[in-house]
Amino acid sequence: MPDRGKFAAYTLPMLLFVALLGLNSLLKKIDNRFWLSSAEYWIYPAQAILCGGLLLWFRRQYHFHRLTRLIFVVSIAVAVFLLWISPQAFFGFAARTAGFNPDILSANPTLYWTTIILRFVRLVAVVPFVEEIFWRGFLLRYLVDEEFERVPFGFFSWFSFFAVTAAFGFSHSKADWTAALVTGALYNGIAYRTKSLSSCILTHAITNLLLGLWIMKTKQWGFW
Repeated sequence: MPDRGKFAAYTLPMLLFVALLGLNSLLKKIDNRFWLSSAEYWIYPAQAILCGGLLLWFRRQYHFHRLTRLIFVVSIAVAVFLLWISPQAFFGFAARTAGFNPDILSANPTLYWTTIILRFVRLVAVVPFVEEIFWRGFLLRYLVDEEFERVPFGFFSWFSFFAVTAAFGFSHSKADWTAALVTGALYNGIAYRTKSLSSCILTHAITNLLLGLWIMKTKQWGFW
């Protein structure tokens, strides 16, 4: 069995993140009052704070490795961003306007900007760390050997490659499955090519930053 401290550090932030998403879905079914039917307006900030706190708590357990192949990293990040927006931006698919819309809070500038800031913290900092630590740092190696720290970061295995690609892809909403599956394969490729968890996190963060800015510009809240 893997070291319990390491196992917890690599899995608990993701488990908490997913649990809060599940709570969001559950609350929507209970009542039509705003704080329940639109629970994401407080659950998403809670994810940023609580999952970010867990990452800081476990920070000494992670091995991030130095950043490498920055041009490759940025190129993949931009390619993934273009992949996600291409149906609407280039092929005339219907705009995805239904979703987490901060404009409903615009009457209160303090609440509006606090919400936007926390949304970007979640999107650009918390999500890339949580997901890359779990998918590439943990599961990609755990499926090779349950003593995952014995497996060098970026070690290639066909089984773990396809399993993590599929799990990553299908963990997203159905509308995003195609883009998410390709993204999972490309992010795995970052791990194999760079041998650096930091490079994986940076790739994911750049993609999400570009996507967040595009969402704010086009108001396609369905991409949140």
